[in-house]
Amino acid sequence: MTMRKFTLDEVQDSLVGPVGTPERDAFELEVRMELIGAAIRRTRKKRNLTQEELGRRIGVQKSQISRLENNPGNVSLETIVRVFSALDAPVTLHVSLATTDVQAM
Repeated sequence: MTMRKFTLDEVQDSLVGPVGTPERDAFELEVRMELIGAAIRRTRKKRNLTQEELGRRIGVQKSQISRLENNPGNVSLETIVRVFSALDAPVTLHVSLATTDVQAM
């Protein structure tokens, strides 16, 4: 009996949906947001800051920093930039649009 192997792309297509579908887009956004939360936590710890200290730097409660690190799904870009600025971590934004998605006016 031969066991079939699947690529990561095949598994994601099967479980989440093909690239370009709303379900896949939502999944990929959630993964990116979790990575941002992890990056905030990792950077805060490298800077030897507590959640409370970081919160004071940007004018929010410790609980908001905890929520940002653990479940950043509903956070504004402005907040993310403020947090990384308070951490002395440069922020760059890269937006890539497929040429087929952009229509001439």
